[in-house]
Amino acid sequence: MDQVRAALQAGTVVCVVVAADVSPRAQEKVVRLAAGRGVPLLPGPSAEAIGARLGRPGVMVAGVLDRALAHGLAEASRGGAPMEA
Repeated sequence: MDQVRAALQAGTVVCVVVAADVSPRAQEKVVRLAAGRGVPLLPGPSAEAIGARLGRPGVMVAGVLDRALAHGLAEASRGGAPMEA
């Protein structure tokens, strides 16, 4: 979470994937910062599912730095492509 906050403050994050079960702390610290900076927020699966895909324990928020990946994730979240939960 701290790395995502730092990247948001540096202006390098293109979008943020937010776990369906985001904690109040992550909501307060990261989601509000992203929203305030105009960084798109994309709904994601559970923190456990995000973490499993990244090879980590539960991940509440994931900052996306690559524009093409962010575009693909945004399309998937709108139903343009299937996204596994």
